[in-house]
Amino acid sequence: MAGRRSSLGFLGMFGRSGDLRQLDAALRGADLHPALVPEGVKLTIVNLMKDHWPEEPPQQAYPQVASLFSYCIAGPETFERSQGQQQRLEAERRIEAALETGDGFDARIVLMALHAKLINAEVVERYGLSVG
Repeated sequence: MAGRRSSLGFLGMFGRSGDLRQLDAALRGADLHPALVPEGVKLTIVNLMKDHWPEEPPQQAYPQVASLFSYCIAGPETFERSQGQQQRLEAERRIEAALETGDGFDARIVLMALHAKLINAEVVERYGLSVG
């Protein structure tokens, strides 16, 4: 019961955490409106970031995470129109590297987009992604 109360206060009465505000700003910067991403998904992204950077995620990590996540959601063409070819190529390089290792932070971000059923069908097809 106490956990629920603190969650309500955490998300409502006391405002959003700094981590979530930074992620929302980074998502906007990656041309993905934060309202299109469910709160549970954003909380999971923040938790993944905290696992990856135990001290505290560096400020520059938020735009990098948001960029990869935005690519997964928007797909290559839409992403390139808003972010440019260089950013698209960088996101694709990161996905390919994540698939080679099969694990790691970027792989978890892609997997999360897949599990949340937010991932673009073209991204799924292009990289042969599946839940399993």
